[in-house]
Amino acid sequence: MKVPDIIIAIDGFSATGKSTLAKLIAKEFDFVYLDSGALYRGVTLHALENGFIDKDNNIDLEGLKKSLDEGLDLHFESDGGQSHTFIGERDIESEIRTLRVSSSVSPIAAVPFVRAFVDNILHAAGRKGRVVMDGRDIGTAVFPDAQVKLFVTADPDVRAQRRFDELKAKGENPVFEEVKKNLEERDYIDSHRETNPLRRADDAFVMDNSDMTLHEEIVWTRGFLMGRFGILELTTASSSNAGQC
Repeated sequence: MKVPDIIIAIDGFSATGKSTLAKLIAKEFDFVYLDSGALYRGVTLHALENGFIDKDNNIDLEGLKKSLDEGLDLHFESDGGQSHTFIGERDIESEIRTLRVSSSVSPIAAVPFVRAFVDNILHAAGRKGRVVMDGRDIGTAVFPDAQVKLFVTADPDVRAQRRFDELKAKGENPVFEEVKKNLEERDYIDSHRETNPLRRADDAFVMDNSDMTLHEEIVWTRGFLMGRFGILELTTASSSNAGQC
């Protein structure tokens, strides 16, 4: 038996590995993965490149809203099972993962009309179900009726080290204390914004992955889904493809 055609909502703080877990779930159980954070980062990159946000994170709200209303073509495209974020025909997946974008994304994501813009894209993508989506308000605002909600957390120092290692692997030269400070600032902004702040949904299950490997996370998720839906033997995408060339 396979996992039914449901929506799995994963929320949590920055650098907890939400996106990595969501991608693993999508691969393991043959779901479609949607990265809501990538859309906010895409809007942030657009705002930076078009002068709608300055170095102090002051936002030209009127200019940004007009630009979005005129039709920013922000979307996902799949490449060999991997989802990439595009503006028009331009693949921006690498550009939106820089510290430059990370330092400005929380103020942009706190703007109500930006959240509405992103939510419209996510709602359209999630109508058919069998979707796993990660972000900060997926289970509380975007898909409050999601059949499965997870809230991922981890120790702040562990999270900072993960983000530091990620930036180093991309060829950047981050300073650990600056990375940690950026995460702390994002945590505060995300948790205290007026529109749909980051919080655990009342019916969300908590996963603290501070000391968990990726394999342990997917094993935990598999067991959770089997218990939740009364599945005695779970057919996964990876097992169904076993032995195939």
